[in-house]
Amino acid sequence: MSDFVAPEGPSVFKRIIDGEIPSEVLFQDDLCFVIADINPSAPTHLLLIPKQEIPRLVDASEEHKSLLGHMMLVAGDIARKFGIQDAFRLVINNGEGAGQTVFHLHMHIMGNKKFNEADLGN
Repeated sequence: MSDFVAPEGPSVFKRIIDGEIPSEVLFQDDLCFVIADINPSAPTHLLLIPKQEIPRLVDASEEHKSLLGHMMLVAGDIARKFGIQDAFRLVINNGEGAGQTVFHLHMHIMGNKKFNEADLGN
């Protein structure tokens, strides 16, 4: 059993969803939205964020299966839209030890960078 306790208060992504924090939304549908990362690790670095609050990937359950599948398909569409369909990376950080700083599940879509083996974490 995990000792994880979600931080109190709404996450920055929830505050964007609720309109409290303005953000340029690059894509949006009923289930998720895409914004640019404010601290990019690649020339194209976007965040794909579900509107449903799930703190970490490990907190997802069977009920989230279609949402997670939808996010994968949207990631491919976004890669095509931004011209990175031939080489991009998807990253989901799960937990503080993996670099997660916002505890609202999100996927990093990164491209226009030559990723090397050291970037893979091997």
